[in-house]
Amino acid sequence: MNWTRIPDLACAVLMIWTFASVSRDRQNYISRVWMFGWAMVLLHSIAALFTQLHGILGGLVYIVYSVALVWAGLLFSHASMPQRDKPSSLWLLGSLGAASFVYMTILVLSSGLPWAMDLAAVLVTVCPLAVILASIRTINDWRHWAALAFCACLSIFLLMVQNRRPFGAPIAWNGFLFTVYFGSCFFTFWTNRRASAGAIVTVIGFLGWALVFVLEPLQQARFPEVHIESEIWHLPAFVVAMGMLLILLEDQLRHSMHLALHDELTGLPNRRLFQDRMANALARARRSGEPLGLLSIDLDRFKQINDGLGHEAGDRLLREVSTLFTRRVRRSDTVARTGGDEFSVILENPAGRAHVEDVGRSLLRLLNRPIMLDGHSICVGASVGVALFPDDGEDADSLCRAADLRMYADKHGIEEPEEHRGFSAAGPLPAANPVTKAFSGNTAASTEGPD
Repeated sequence: MNWTRIPDLACAVLMIWTFASVSRDRQNYISRVWMFGWAMVLLHSIAALFTQLHGILGGLVYIVYSVALVWAGLLFSHASMPQRDKPSSLWLLGSLGAASFVYMTILVLSSGLPWAMDLAAVLVTVCPLAVILASIRTINDWRHWAALAFCACLSIFLLMVQNRRPFGAPIAWNGFLFTVYFGSCFFTFWTNRRASAGAIVTVIGFLGWALVFVLEPLQQARFPEVHIESEIWHLPAFVVAMGMLLILLEDQLRHSMHLALHDELTGLPNRRLFQDRMANALARARRSGEPLGLLSIDLDRFKQINDGLGHEAGDRLLREVSTLFTRRVRRSDTVARTGGDEFSVILENPAGRAHVEDVGRSLLRLLNRPIMLDGHSICVGASVGVALFPDDGEDADSLCRAADLRMYADKHGIEEPEEHRGFSAAGPLPAANPVTKAFSGNTAASTEGPD
């Protein structure tokens, strides 16, 4: 038995356990694909313990040894593909896996039959080509076609070298694996172009893994007197493992940062991120001399809707409102959820107070339209307060206070002095529509004033 593969076994088991834990906790598809990839590495390492066997049993072990290593590379590439969880991408992965299994089986058992080898080499391109042509409407990303180009180049290479004696079959075997892992390097690089430490280490690891299938046979052929420990050739796999763990750590840190600065229910910025963006927007407004608008929005009768239809319906209503607001404003503006049913909108570089008030009216019109929840048509309505920098305040606290006071004044029907009036100065607020009678028999309760 080849006991030098024991470290590979330990590494593969550790990676499988790690990615299984992550995919179970966060339902992460990429982690599941990586887990299956390292399961193939584990199977390859187990088969490597018995590659010294001879006869039919030895041939079967070598098939498992080869196919498992190829499938691991295909799974790692699949993790970097677009629409990876769609049926078309899964069929593409299955076709590549089937073609590689056929080729490696024929390479091991029937390498003396040129026609069988040639047919297997052609299947490496024909199988994925058939899937892409059959799914042409759903497979429309260039990376799928790049994978097909890799397959075509590999088929041409195999047809050129595989039937040459005496080293055609070993060269074909190494060329096949080099192409698979160079593909993993290429697709991982393209998908993780954010240049993080984990992405860089993983790409370097895959590149080294691919080069092993070129440098190791070259060293044995040209420099047989040079002794290199087998563990050196296994080092790139450990580099890939370390890079993937770094990617997981970076993703977890980004996820934690996102949760700290965004509302978990709606995905909008929370009060902390709102205050940070407000400070930055004010700094830009002071430098440029441009105005800055702020809308404070409080939903009407949300408590009655929440109590009458349940908290899940209330959550869906908040998500729907956040989507409506985000679609209405510009990408340079900020919509934040700053309370239970309170939203704030930062409008950078508005044309003036009239522009800010127009945006407020358009948001009100959106809320006065019926929203379907559990078969009920809901018109939630809202109250809006407007503040403008520098007219209503020079800092964030002053602006927020002015917008909140005008919002509460509007909500409770309090008249402001004409010179201090905000949104209402441009005209009366639209009347908040009551919840329709389809509202679970709670219409009377839902139409009695604000929450």
